[in-house]
Amino acid sequence: MNRRSFLKTLSGSALALGLGAGLGPLSGGLQAQGFPDLVATKGTDLPLMFDRSLTALGGLGQYVQKGQTVLVKPNMGWAVPPEEAANTNPALLAHIVKNLLNVGAKKVYVFDNTCDNWNDAYRVSGLEKAATEAGATVAPAHSEGYFQKVEIPGAEVLKDTQFHELYLEADVILNVPVLKHHGGARMTAAMKNLMGAIYNRRPLHRFGLDETIPELCLYKKPTLNIVDAARVMLSGGPRGHSDSRYLASQMLIVSADPVATDAACARLLEAKGISPPEYIHNAAKLGLGIADLNQVKIQRLSA
Repeated sequence: MNRRSFLKTLSGSALALGLGAGLGPLSGGLQAQGFPDLVATKGTDLPLMFDRSLTALGGLGQYVQKGQTVLVKPNMGWAVPPEEAANTNPALLAHIVKNLLNVGAKKVYVFDNTCDNWNDAYRVSGLEKAATEAGATVAPAHSEGYFQKVEIPGAEVLKDTQFHELYLEADVILNVPVLKHHGGARMTAAMKNLMGAIYNRRPLHRFGLDETIPELCLYKKPTLNIVDAARVMLSGGPRGHSDSRYLASQMLIVSADPVATDAACARLLEAKGISPPEYIHNAAKLGLGIADLNQVKIQRLSA
């Protein structure tokens, strides 16, 4: 199938939410070459949705060069099975790893500083098995010894933190969260997923998540954000429970801009009564990206 044949306008939930209405001015880099800032793809096959999203963005090779070391950072924090949508979808993670190796990545690592017991979370989520079988190295992140303290330039609240050594050393970081409700932050998506890349999360809660979540990106932003929004937890997040509500939005949202990514994700949740988190606008004020979707060039696809 050629590129033109699948660049179709989304129907259903994405249009109802107004996602992708704005076609603001292009910025430099890939956008200056005519590529979109953000791709929102609707479908039922996450690997296929990833392929079509990356084609629209110019291909995975635009972000990963041969011989580079890549960190793929999923949400792998909870010892619950994939159908509960508390973690990133294993099939999506495996497909991303395979594609990274196919374009010449030297090494692909996967980790998360879990909330549940790390062995249980890695296993029960299905993500350790999926990543390993696809060719990635799944690394531990349960001990402080895997983390290094760094100062965060420009931070007003979170002056320093401890990032996992793989986050610090990777040439490329693909941030692959699941979109879901969060009881404290309102929403987990791109920026909040970076809390799984640091060791001590208590200062973020103590100083305020809306203020500190954006400051994590001041140190090192992900190269690309790939949000699994296929089955979205609307209540009981971040772990979920037997009474949690879900939305079958069947979406994948992909962008190099973490602020625009989270703004698009918040638009989906807002339609279901979940208010957008303040950290999106705080991140835009820090110059980390664009929060106003009217200023974002969005490509809508279906798969």
